[in-house]
Amino acid sequence: MVSADQYSALRHTSGVIDRSAEQGRLWLSGRDRRSYLQGLLTNDIEALSAGTGCYAAYLTAQGRMIADMRVFELGDALLVDLAREVSASVRDRWGMFIFSEDVQIEDRSDATSQLGVYGPMAARTVADALAPASGSAPGAERLDEMPIHACAVVAWRGDPVIVMRSDDAGVMGFDLVVPRAASGALAEGLRSAGAVSVSAEAVDVCRVEAGRPRFGVDMTTDTIPLEAGLESRAISQTKGCYVGQEVIIRVLHRGQGRVARRLVGVALESSRVPVRGAVIRSGDRDVGSVTSAVLSPALERAIALGYVHRDFTAPGTPVTVDGAAAEVRALPFV
Repeated sequence: MVSADQYSALRHTSGVIDRSAEQGRLWLSGRDRRSYLQGLLTNDIEALSAGTGCYAAYLTAQGRMIADMRVFELGDALLVDLAREVSASVRDRWGMFIFSEDVQIEDRSDATSQLGVYGPMAARTVADALAPASGSAPGAERLDEMPIHACAVVAWRGDPVIVMRSDDAGVMGFDLVVPRAASGALAEGLRSAGAVSVSAEAVDVCRVEAGRPRFGVDMTTDTIPLEAGLESRAISQTKGCYVGQEVIIRVLHRGQGRVARRLVGVALESSRVPVRGAVIRSGDRDVGSVTSAVLSPALERAIALGYVHRDFTAPGTPVTVDGAAAEVRALPFV
């Protein structure tokens, strides 16, 4: 059972969580860093300028996902934030393709920490935590005005803090990347500024309520980005070639975006939370399976994310999940 206080903090004030173990952090430096990634990722990396970022996917030639990631241009380097479980393999893959390009790739996942601060008061919390020990910390109003994936580097107690606008938790907030030795003091500063320590389970509830798929859970190496509904967030249709583009373009333009299955929301009529992999049925037909499920305090019922056959994706479609009555819902739930 998720703590009511932690859920309330994420929805009404601010919550802080250490994401260091779940997220990996790659640094790309060198004058060719953006043009190098431009040919590898689905979004327009070349268009980034200092202080901006984007969400993107890295695909196989068959259009299936190797990883999803956020890419931030810091001014002198790119910070790539991705699932920790694939950060080392992605770094190795990218390193294999460097020939004459001026690009250096470093995995700083062990050398840095990542704190997530989410909720309506996240900007005030971050501003108050950074201000006492920084002459360059942006104020709460400026932080609140940062668009999604914007970033800034702030000096704090002699260490750089990278502030990244984030909606990874399903609610708006920030991710802060700091040298590992400074993370404890910064986390304490955030709590002193009003943030409540929240668990991964509490964050996951907000994520599922927002209909936000997570790599390794709702997306795997068998997933095509279009199945997970990533086309508007992760895919540029105006940039040049990238790995897997032929498959994506063929589905979007020749197939009118039709894929065999789609990620949808499913709202159950009970509070019993189904397990991952639970079968979704329509009548006597298996039409999909659950990837994430939580008990939603906002809806007072169990909700889930899952993939269903494309003929059963319309909101309101009646289904059952392990025999429990449910219906397909449009995302986000809340």
